Amino acid sequence: MFGELCAANADFHDDLVRNIKTIRRSQDLFDDLSGDPRDRATAVAAEARDRQPTAAPAVTRPFDYGTVISYSFDAAVWQATRFSSARRFGVWYGSLDAKTTVYETVFHWHRFLMDSYAGEDRLITGERKLFDVRCDGLLIDLRGKERAAPQLVNRRSYAFTQSLGDYLYDQGANGLLVKSARCDGVNAAILRAERLSRVRDKMMLTYRCNPTADVCTVEHARGRTWLRIRPSTLY
Repeated sequence: MFGELCAANADFHDDLVRNIKTIRRSQDLFDDLSGDPRDRATAVAAEARDRQPTAAPAVTRPFDYGTVISYSFDAAVWQATRFSSARRFGVWYGSLDAKTTVYETVFHWHRFLMDSYAGEDRLITGERKLFDVRCDGLLIDLRGKERAAPQLVNRRSYAFTQSLGDYLYDQGANGLLVKSARCDGVNAAILRAERLSRVRDKMMLTYRCNPTADVCTVEHARGRTWLRIRPSTLY
């Protein structure tokens, strides 16, 4: 079924852009427990002692977490994504450029806002951090295949792409390159963590959206708009 679709390969050796939730200013997560800095230091030490370390969290996080919205190291709470039903494996998603990651994450963030704040007439802010991550490996090249197989960019159903993800995982594929379903950019869906390395900071972004308005602004620096996106065009 998928053999002809997946006949083309790309020997990929370049950076992918990863876009995750973050905060610009670090927060003391224990400042509400005690006014004594020594108590907070004890709490931080206890939390660090019990936390399972990871050698490269910006690389491995997507394999532990199910979605680009809410993450967990517990595979039991994986949620379905475009190329994974969350039953067997996780997928690391990146893009060839920063702009594409914005369109992808604005879509998911806006869905969260509509579920949580629909009807609220106020500006809601989200902060994101972008990383450059090196990818080295032979990837299935699906760029341009969406013309013959429009299911690759179906905005309403992941049934076809999840089946494709299962097929590629069973074939031992490293991952794939495919057109974004939200814009004209290209995404990578990586199935093997060992193909990723050299995580580097790229930039911070701030997303702003009023749930009652069909617009999301994206800023590099505070108060300086880089992109204006109408979420309704992403669905």
